[in-house]
Amino acid sequence: MAVGWAQPAILILLLLVAVARAPAPAVRADKLARGGPVLAGMEVSSAVFPLYGDVYPHGLYYVAMSIGNPPRPYFLDVDTGSDLTWLQCDAPCVSCSKVPHPLYRPTKNKLVHCVDQMCTALHGDLTGRHGCDSPQEQCNYEIRYADQGSSLGVLVNDIFALRLANSSVVRPSLVFGCGYDQQVGSSSEVSPTDGVLGLGSGSISLISQFKQNGITENVVGHCLSTRGGGFLFFGDDLVPYSRATWAPMARSAFRNYYSPGLASLYFGGRSLGVRPMEVVFDSGSSFTYFAAQPYQVIINAIKGDLSKTLKEVSDPSLPICWKGKRPFKSVLDVKKEFKSLVLSFSNGKRALMEIPPENYLIVTVNIPEHLILLVINHTSLVAKTFICLC
Repeated sequence: MAVGWAQPAILILLLLVAVARAPAPAVRADKLARGGPVLAGMEVSSAVFPLYGDVYPHGLYYVAMSIGNPPRPYFLDVDTGSDLTWLQCDAPCVSCSKVPHPLYRPTKNKLVHCVDQMCTALHGDLTGRHGCDSPQEQCNYEIRYADQGSSLGVLVNDIFALRLANSSVVRPSLVFGCGYDQQVGSSSEVSPTDGVLGLGSGSISLISQFKQNGITENVVGHCLSTRGGGFLFFGDDLVPYSRATWAPMARSAFRNYYSPGLASLYFGGRSLGVRPMEVVFDSGSSFTYFAAQPYQVIINAIKGDLSKTLKEVSDPSLPICWKGKRPFKSVLDVKKEFKSLVLSFSNGKRALMEIPPENYLIVTVNIPEHLILLVINHTSLVAKTFICLC
């Protein structure tokens, strides 16, 4: 989920990487300078969490975190497109979905006051303004997402139990949202998560709070397996410095999103002639989204390049689908039929991001003989159109 934006002409990209196991911490000479008030004298380290979920059919990735004293487990939807971490909670709850664990129950001494700097930062990011009628007033919030979901609640401060890569255990007190009025999905269905893990670049973000408390460096990364799952890490110990392509993050026009800036589109090694667009990395978005014009250009390029062995058919999952002469066992069966989509960033690094066919095609489960889904979607402020291969 990502906070709603004012313009649709952006791309939200979810990258698949075929790695499911966390690598050993990298030893390197250019270790980032340590800083910040290290918690209880602990050395800054990294934290790794297993990821659960997949792109399709669930459309989300989540982690388990232990919160409270005594600590209790909660499943949080990983979202780099928003800053605020929040749990559905019994404060009491006005509108909550059915969730995997008992609702978080706050106590009065855990409430964050309106004058707290975290409250000021949150409201500055959400609305650009903030005011308090009383210093003892609680810090209320309302956050809305691009999928029309929302959470209304109050900020609280409670313990997070974290095991770090250096084997130490820390229990920092961090600020997050206690959501007592949610509009997310159906209230009659069980939600796969208890709330959202906000990992944007704002100071209320959990990764920013880790840095402020001297627990980890201000680094977040994830590796997603093509089979589902993967891992999420905070801190720089696991960063593959020698095998990474670095692209500086631009100041996004869409608040605290992570954006390498403008990118041009290439398909099969040739430019698609689309005007460079701002790219946003958002792990809370299920699919990759384009504005209408680049979306149609990509679809035309894919259709024009396919052999006659694939036949276009209908499928209930996504509107544009193809099937072959025989059922496909995996995406690799048709990899040679499709070409890579490439994003060429116009920043100083001239970085290229290749999305090969196996990273934008997946197997559908709706109709046995229709076996491939193309997870690139067109979106506007009023409608979403999906396409697929079957």
